[in-house]
Amino acid sequence: MKWKDWVHVTKLDPDKQLKPGDIDAIAASGTDALMLSGTLNVTQENLAALQKQVKAYDLPLVMEPASPDAVLMQEIDYVFVPSVMNTTDVQWIVGKHRAWVELQQGRIPWESIIPEAYIVLNPNSSVGKVTKSRCDLKAEEVAAYASVADHYFHFPIVYIEYSGMFGNPEVVKAASEAVENATLYYGGGINSAEKAAQMGRYADTIVVGNAVYDQGASVLKATVDAVQ
Repeated sequence: MKWKDWVHVTKLDPDKQLKPGDIDAIAASGTDALMLSGTLNVTQENLAALQKQVKAYDLPLVMEPASPDAVLMQEIDYVFVPSVMNTTDVQWIVGKHRAWVELQQGRIPWESIIPEAYIVLNPNSSVGKVTKSRCDLKAEEVAAYASVADHYFHFPIVYIEYSGMFGNPEVVKAASEAVENATLYYGGGINSAEKAAQMGRYADTIVVGNAVYDQGASVLKATVDAVQ
């Protein structure tokens, strides 16, 4: 199954600890892929430790980097690289990316790199604060960003990121109506089948992350069943 066909992705944070047995439950949940991703305290070391925990399972592995100096590319299926559309700091659109290319000195497997257009909408989230994103956007503004990302920049993924809080379905609906070619991802606050189904009506792919740590891996199965 290629990444465009995924409907459910589980996001695992290198800065958080899974309970014993959680990886088994995650792998058995039916999720389509695992994404190694975080905002704070992400290092090459804790990324590698998390990768070691999960790589034995027959699930696609995605690396989503938070900084140029902590990017895994060995034994990873895809590297999803975010550019934040609604940041007020240009380094999160292109500056970090240029630094990464310089650091790698021609060693980037471009066939595995998938650009993401992030629209960050939770002002209290770590990613919202770190990227200095303007999060108080109306639905039509989000739709406009999504359209620019899709039609002008030709990003293959547009990612609506509420990061830790359940977002406004009307905003996600507006984004889905604006996107024609890109795959629409939604992440934020999905901790039940009902919420998964609600956002799954509009997003092509939902991402579940914090619920795994807050409620345990058993919550994943319900969210998977709601969208598959």
